[in-house]
Amino acid sequence: MAEERIFAEDLSKQFDEFWAVDGISFQVQAGKVMVLLGPNGAGKTTTVRMLTSILKPTRGQARVAGYDVVRQPEKVRGSVGVLTEHHGLYSRMSSVEYLVFYGELYGLKPRVCKERIDLLLDQFGLDFARKKRLGEYSKGMRQKLALVRAMLHDPPILLLDEPTSAMDPESARMVRDAIQKLRSAERTIVLCTHNLAEAEELADQIAIIRQGKIILEGDLQEVKAELMGPPEYDIRLAGELNGQMIELPEGVTLIQKGSNWLRVRVPHPESDNPRLLRRLLDLHLEVFSLHEVPRSLEQVYMHAMGQPEGRP
Repeated sequence: MAEERIFAEDLSKQFDEFWAVDGISFQVQAGKVMVLLGPNGAGKTTTVRMLTSILKPTRGQARVAGYDVVRQPEKVRGSVGVLTEHHGLYSRMSSVEYLVFYGELYGLKPRVCKERIDLLLDQFGLDFARKKRLGEYSKGMRQKLALVRAMLHDPPILLLDEPTSAMDPESARMVRDAIQKLRSAERTIVLCTHNLAEAEELADQIAIIRQGKIILEGDLQEVKAELMGPPEYDIRLAGELNGQMIELPEGVTLIQKGSNWLRVRVPHPESDNPRLLRRLLDLHLEVFSLHEVPRSLEQVYMHAMGQPEGRP
């Protein structure tokens, strides 16, 4: 079993009479990317701040990299890299000066710090601007530098809030590719984003938060199946059906059909699809393509958000 890197149980935060986060529980293992989704004000940022020991939970518990967020805050902060909505860049510094400063805060040895700076500036296409003042950087460049800062001490866990916001498509692609590589390096990543296509590309698991509560959480593919039922497949035929009646194998349901195509619901594709194809061939219907109908994270999100409060 993979190592558990983040654990939260009944994690809650109250401000005066308002519960910003109210009893959320989840786990994220090493090498996995969890995406937190939800509208503005849902509690995503408050959750991240509790996981980084910036805010003390009102109720519940959490462990990050094996450390308790309340009893071992310094250990937690040394184990995470954080990209926040507001980067806190110092406009009069160059990127190298800025990163050396943070390297010292992280306790990096000068040689190691220089190697990490050179590697990351090159990886994110910022090496050409290493001597420029940060006040001269574009929004996208600042975003990339903030991500470099989060990764500078090579942390096992990254908590990223909108990592590709304000970026042009090429830069956003670069950041997503970097996140994919970090996952393969056994890092655990928690990502907050409003970009559902980005979330679907990166997520191993999702948690949808509404009004401080998780209304849906789990493995992305399992969540799709739970909310949207068995997968559907489109079948394209080489010839016309010409009104021919088709008796499908037990368990396979016909959803729609046209003159030369079928859409079917298949509860167990590994066993049902071979039986389905054999049945069509027995009926002298030649199949030239069979493919699963895509079900997007956007559909899952809109379905979950459309449910009444308290009903996933």
